[in-house]
Amino acid sequence: MGRLQRTLSNITEESGADNGCIGIVAGSVDYPNQPAIVGRAALRTGSDHVRAVVTEEIYEIVAGHDPNLLASKYEGERFDAVAVERVVEVSEWADAMVIGPGFADAEPGAVSEAIDRIDVPIVVDAIAIEPALEADLSNAILTPNESEEDAIAESYESLEAFTRETGAVLTFTGDTDEIIADGERTKNETGTSALTVAGTGDTLAGITASLLGQGSDREEAAELGAWILGKSGELATAEHGPGVLATDVIDRIPDTIR
Repeated sequence: MGRLQRTLSNITEESGADNGCIGIVAGSVDYPNQPAIVGRAALRTGSDHVRAVVTEEIYEIVAGHDPNLLASKYEGERFDAVAVERVVEVSEWADAMVIGPGFADAEPGAVSEAIDRIDVPIVVDAIAIEPALEADLSNAILTPNESEEDAIAESYESLEAFTRETGAVLTFTGDTDEIIADGERTKNETGTSALTVAGTGDTLAGITASLLGQGSDREEAAELGAWILGKSGELATAEHGPGVLATDVIDRIPDTIR
């Protein structure tokens, strides 16, 4: 914990510098709010600019969610090969990317192609995790929960083996979050049972991407991201009790990193 707090202090002290641009590829007709949750979490963690790239079907919802969030759209109702080109354009502007939250009907081949073509560090979340296994993950952090672990376990002997063979970093979320990198596990000690509420996975993705965009390496961003989410969840739960929402957690991020 002391090392993470020192890292957090360094980030806070450098907050006057360029704090990075984050691109988010997420959402669907069934899950239109996920891009905004990810984006708000990244902004609260200190990113200067955050842009969500979404289907035209949900563009107005996302664009109207928060005046601080930038939004772009691609044609159609789902993420496909045509949308990949727009995402690659945004990735050339961004310092880090997020792909996957709320991606209910994305084409798997388009997801893996996008990951292969994005050169900046990338957080791969939720439904994007399984198709991502066909891509180069040496610049990625994956954030699987226990149900999403199965796709990885079917192809690799263990999560440790997966990180060794692919170069990916994992934030494995559950009762106790664990960061797995180069075959080694590290437990995160912060958090509460209330962090099972919908949207906290999206919050973690936004926090982690923001740290990547501010210059943290992947293992550091994964460890510190889980710590910030857990500590912000503790603060929000102390205020709101069992009715805490993901947005309550996001609003306490500045208190955690201050």
